[in-house]
Amino acid sequence: MDTVAVLVLGLSCLLLFSIWRQNSGRRKLPPGPTPFPIIGNILQVDIKDITKSLTSLSKVYGPVFTLYFGMKPTVVLYGYEAVKEALIDHGEEFSGRGSFPLADKVSKGLGLVFTNGHRWKEMRRFALMTLRNFGMGKRSIEERVQEEARCLVEELRKTKGSPCDPTFILACAPCNVICSIVFQNRFDYKDQNFLNLMEKLNENVEILSSPWIQIYNLFPSLIDYIPGSHKTILKNADYMNSYILDKVKEHEESLDVNNPRDFIDCFLIKKKQDQDNHKEPSEFTNERLTVVAFDLFGAGTETTSTTLRYALLLLMKYPHVTAKVKEEIDHVIGRHRSPCMQDRSKMPYTDAVIHEIQRYINLLPMNLPHTVTRDIKFRGYLIPKGTTVVTSLTSVLHDHKEFPNPETFDPGHFLDKSGNFKNSDYFMPFSSGKRMCAGEGLARMELFLFLTTILQNFKLKALVDPQDLETSPVVNGFISVPPPYQLCFLPV
Repeated sequence: MDTVAVLVLGLSCLLLFSIWRQNSGRRKLPPGPTPFPIIGNILQVDIKDITKSLTSLSKVYGPVFTLYFGMKPTVVLYGYEAVKEALIDHGEEFSGRGSFPLADKVSKGLGLVFTNGHRWKEMRRFALMTLRNFGMGKRSIEERVQEEARCLVEELRKTKGSPCDPTFILACAPCNVICSIVFQNRFDYKDQNFLNLMEKLNENVEILSSPWIQIYNLFPSLIDYIPGSHKTILKNADYMNSYILDKVKEHEESLDVNNPRDFIDCFLIKKKQDQDNHKEPSEFTNERLTVVAFDLFGAGTETTSTTLRYALLLLMKYPHVTAKVKEEIDHVIGRHRSPCMQDRSKMPYTDAVIHEIQRYINLLPMNLPHTVTRDIKFRGYLIPKGTTVVTSLTSVLHDHKEFPNPETFDPGHFLDKSGNFKNSDYFMPFSSGKRMCAGEGLARMELFLFLTTILQNFKLKALVDPQDLETSPVVNGFISVPPPYQLCFLPV
């Protein structure tokens, strides 16, 4: 038998196995389009705008349906009722983190975002406890954010009202807050180490949002041997982990267990406690600390900075909204002190605007993938343990019944008839349930303090007529990114 015949026979067997496996697995799963062998439904969805494809498919197959990305099934949940039923009513069963091969390679199963089981629960519990400990060290987290807000204002003053792209400056601020929490100290915006960290973070997020990475995640075993941008992500991650590990070693040499300065100190103290108690094996190791810290940077920098960048674009687009926010700032805060979190309860319109910004921009359209932790019968279908589950946050944040004209930016979505702030169960930009964002409290604080401080000190001037500003995202896959723009920060 010649080589060609062997190859044809092998491919035929692989094709038949793929068809058998897909057909046997589909019997009890929710309905969905018929997948092609090996590649699944990849040709039936728009990789550049998967959310649009999910909307179309939900109209055919309902709020729960199945797609095959490659040979593995993915159950899609579309609409508030299905998402809430899974993430809240069956929170434990849907609390697994879905496979994200590239992120798994970076985290090595040691981090906070892409881990599962006991390891994830222990790390999440520790991170939440530390981030919520507002007395960490001698300064609260709010004081750290306020300090960075003041530094941000000084940096914006240096533009002297000239046109500028705010992308870099707005990314520096939340990144520096994370630096302050993790490393104790913030960096000057021109510090070379800080600039290197920023460069690696920005490059990774840009690559993660590309169609190429969606393909990588479908066939990771094959693409490992192919050059491409996914190699850059791994290289950048190695650089950041090495930098963080050096900081950890510095902290070990100067550690005072009675006076923790930052997140690294708190982690090292917990590590020492486990060693003193002879706890084996301990989840608290230096290698794990570097990956958890890396997760904090990745999750806490780009998401907040992108939201801030989008926020300024929307505030320029709708000057009547900005005027009302400024009026509330003048009335509650004034011009002579820094905004603080206590102000938020007295500023319902500003609170509504920030909520509407997050709802409207739909930052993570498909959320991060989940998996079911055991076999579960869900809405009459059997979803086997380990099945990937995608929850469409777009379908919740842009629900027509809850938010009339969801494609329109309208702070009234979060205000009652008397002008008081009105919350909504459909507000899920941080996801919901057991896997909701661990840094939600910090992100909310940053958005409020950064935006109010900017508007307290500057008038935002667009370079074109506000009506001509484009607000549609340029990337609508992993993360929604606003179109590039410039503006002038005019001191007031």
